[in-house]
Amino acid sequence: MNRNSLSAAIAVTLFVAAGAVLAQDATPQASGTQPQRSNVANSSNTTNDNATRRAAQQMSEVQVKANSLALGGGLMSIQDAPKAVSTVSREAIVKAAPGATFVQAINSIPGVVSSTDDYTGLNDGNASVRGFPLDEIGVTVNGAPINDSGNYKIYSSEYGDTENMGDITVQQGYPDNDSPIAGAAGGSIAWVTVDPSHKAGLDFSQTLGDNSYHRTFMRLNTGDLGPVRSWLSYSNNETNLWRGRGKSKVTKVDGKSVWQIDDKNSISFSLQYNREVKTNYESLTKAQAAADYKQSYLGTYTRGSTSSNYYALHQNPFRNYLASLDGEFTLTDSTRLSVVPYFQYGYGGGGSGSTVTENPLANDNYFKSVNVDLDGDGKISGTKLVNSLSYSYTYRPGVIAKLNQDLSDNNSLEYGVWYERPRQQQGQVLIPVDPATGVPVDTWGKDVLIRYPDGKVQKVYDQYTTTTNEKAFITDNWTPTDQWTFSGSLAYVWTKRDGYIAEYPNSIGSISAAGKVTTTNAQFDASPTATFHKFTPTAGAKYQLNDENQFYFGIGKTFRAPINGALLSNALYGYGSSAAAALPNKPETSTTADLGWRFYGERISANVDAYASNLNNKQVSGFDQTTGLTVYTQLPKVHMRGLNAESSFKLDDQWTVYANYSYTRALMQDDLNSLGDGIYNTKGKTLLNVPKNSGYVAVDYNNGPFWASLSAKYQGAIWGDWSNTERVGGYATIDLGTGWNFDDFSPWFRKPYIKVNVFNLADRKALTYASNVSAFLASNPGKTKDANGTTLYATAPYYSILQERTFMVTFGASFF
Repeated sequence: MNRNSLSAAIAVTLFVAAGAVLAQDATPQASGTQPQRSNVANSSNTTNDNATRRAAQQMSEVQVKANSLALGGGLMSIQDAPKAVSTVSREAIVKAAPGATFVQAINSIPGVVSSTDDYTGLNDGNASVRGFPLDEIGVTVNGAPINDSGNYKIYSSEYGDTENMGDITVQQGYPDNDSPIAGAAGGSIAWVTVDPSHKAGLDFSQTLGDNSYHRTFMRLNTGDLGPVRSWLSYSNNETNLWRGRGKSKVTKVDGKSVWQIDDKNSISFSLQYNREVKTNYESLTKAQAAADYKQSYLGTYTRGSTSSNYYALHQNPFRNYLASLDGEFTLTDSTRLSVVPYFQYGYGGGGSGSTVTENPLANDNYFKSVNVDLDGDGKISGTKLVNSLSYSYTYRPGVIAKLNQDLSDNNSLEYGVWYERPRQQQGQVLIPVDPATGVPVDTWGKDVLIRYPDGKVQKVYDQYTTTTNEKAFITDNWTPTDQWTFSGSLAYVWTKRDGYIAEYPNSIGSISAAGKVTTTNAQFDASPTATFHKFTPTAGAKYQLNDENQFYFGIGKTFRAPINGALLSNALYGYGSSAAAALPNKPETSTTADLGWRFYGERISANVDAYASNLNNKQVSGFDQTTGLTVYTQLPKVHMRGLNAESSFKLDDQWTVYANYSYTRALMQDDLNSLGDGIYNTKGKTLLNVPKNSGYVAVDYNNGPFWASLSAKYQGAIWGDWSNTERVGGYATIDLGTGWNFDDFSPWFRKPYIKVNVFNLADRKALTYASNVSAFLASNPGKTKDANGTTLYATAPYYSILQERTFMVTFGASFF
């Protein structure tokens, strides 16, 4: 295909995707045979996209056989990479809660520990992979990265409906070098949306549940319109919080178009749009949960109150979209080109409470002082409650392009580049509240704001970051015999962060009620820049003993540049003092080795993987006593060691049992220096939120139109603080899913079904995840000091809370 044809193809695809009416069957659908070589648009598992011809043919034969294998009702999939990889297929995803996020969907994967504040999927949830938290795991959707470009956080409620999810793959340890992710110190998660069907129609489902949960989902399929087929979906999700007052509403619009130019060339277009306004749950300390398990932010407001704990102040408005293309082209019989351009936009933030002082003398730019009657009481005096919104704008363009070349039947080469240049503006504004209700007058923080006399917006801080990520990579796969496969890869990653930070921008200081002016809270700023770069080699070998048994060894190095907040805040360290100097930033690196065995039999399948990871320069927060700001430092070394095992047993055509077990040790090798708060005794201690033992068991039953799935997840005890002084016990939850797929009622009323989901069947209570990562020491009643004589600062850990027993029922069908 020449250059002009390619440009025209991309333009036409974008036009069709924007103007066509799109979709796919709503009912659970069986996975078909995977293509010999995957790509990011049709499979989340792209570990074989550069397989040699010999290996691709072998994998194709295994996939044909897979239909008769015991693969755990979709919880286990055939893998052939010489490294740890796990995939949850669509078969399992469609049985889950309709609004579940991908973080909830990977809970069954070995080495993954995940939790959520709300089973509806309307809160983001938490997860770790072999002890690495989500901000150290790279995540992609249809080949495009979705980690926050600044701090690498994952906000899973922003992406995807389960009806649209194809499969989800976790690479524990280290990702493939061709992945467009910059923060993947501990592995990767990838998922894709389903391809459009060839048949036109409308899919519809309605879900009702506890806490006034209701969800409506619709999807339109165009079917084949010549070489193009598409779908477009809409979902509206709403629920009341199960503890405390407030509600959450999330609206999503997703779409996908595929232009099959011919049997060797295609272009697909994907869109994910999200608009949400959520009320946050309050995390609780161990003592608070014991006193009142269902408490959260205050549910009532008294006029004149200045309490920042009122629930209406803790809202999370956000709007974002992600658009991507995937062009797959065959240039010659031995060379294929893949190009994935993408663009992401996001705006929104998180709210909390604060106060502003009414002062008739505040006739200049004094921080948090206004010569305005905010509450309409006829007086300009006193402290008044306001809403504080930490907001973020993101504009993120990028592209990844790679060539796959067959050098022979036994040797293949992949090489390419990735480039992106996201821009992110962040700040914190103050918003008036309705004096009668305490509700913010401008939820999105864009128009009605607290301002200075000169009209400028009062902000606690203002930040701007431009990040440039560049990567070049090459991977060689060699299969000298039917038994042996060798893989070697090398990537060079280069990250540059340019930024600006201002604390109390446009402020000249503070003023008291008596008119005394000081320079406290006057603006100070910096414009730092830094580059980080590293080679990330990987290597692996697999030995295929026979059709059932394979053994593998893999080793890889990862790289994660410091978050933008570290560059910006560290530039202000000690500002105004004689010791002022920017704190150094070091990138995280990790080296992981996997040694494993896989067995795929007619009734039993199993996988056992032993691993070791050495993480260097784990980024942790610290405290600057001079400025009072959070800054960032590094924990030099953390060692993870563990074992992941999983197995599936197919009892007969109706019954399948799946189980996995994970053993994880994540030990810090050094004491943690938090700077102003002291040096904590963490050497030899376990990372917080890492259970030593975890496991999962699922029993699936399928008999004609009826299906049922009973699963149990166990998470061992975790530490809530870095010093390992507060521990919360382990817990197990049992979930049930069941449904009935009815026969077609007519040619235009097809595939009706009903699905029931019950979560936490035993109604357990548990603390699931320590939320404040700055809890270095849970308590210090004896005023213990570090080696430098600094009294160690202590704060009680607070936790996410396991939701009580919850029911949902879903009705659905396809029309036309």
